[in-house]
Amino acid sequence: MRSILVANPKGGSGKTTLATNLASCFATLGHQVILSDLDRQQSSAQWVERRPSALPFIQAHTQRGKAPAFEPDWMIVDSPAGLRDEKLSAAVKDADCVIVPVQPSAFDIGATRDFLEVLTEEKAIRKNKTFVALVGMRVNSRANSALILSEFMNQAGFPVLTYLRNAQVYVTAAEQGLGLFDMRASLVEQDLQQWEPLLQWILETTETRD
Repeated sequence: MRSILVANPKGGSGKTTLATNLASCFATLGHQVILSDLDRQQSSAQWVERRPSALPFIQAHTQRGKAPAFEPDWMIVDSPAGLRDEKLSAAVKDADCVIVPVQPSAFDIGATRDFLEVLTEEKAIRKNKTFVALVGMRVNSRANSALILSEFMNQAGFPVLTYLRNAQVYVTAAEQGLGLFDMRASLVEQDLQQWEPLLQWILETTETRD
């Protein structure tokens, strides 16, 4: 099993958007996927409940739920805001890779800067047993905030994989229990292109850990 932890202590940073779309991607490819929702709001679990039965199956799992009935190919973990200390260490140790979403705001950048400093002290990361990378979320490339975000991420010390645009298609997909990878490609062509570097990095890093 390969495990992806999506983490940032800042609420509303885009963790659930990343987690649900990653689950959608790997399920569409024919893999067995569990989407583990550790957040109190249970947004990922609710997304799974809205997911049409005709689409590739994704198993939701919550802290209070029963253990999964099968061994998945992929475990996508949507972590709660404020994940830290022993719980953070355990989650990082169990993950093949950690993806940190960052939005272009001073609040998000400040919270993420502090979080990345904590991550660099995690033993699994220092020993290259778990890999970390950044993804820009809801980015308007024409706005000055996008430049500020880019400067921060490029100096953060971890790979910068991609910048996902601020598009209505993500809202529409979430409302319907869909991921971009469940939708007609012609409708999300630009967005799928932005996802390619992220998916390639995940595949390369998880193979390295194996």
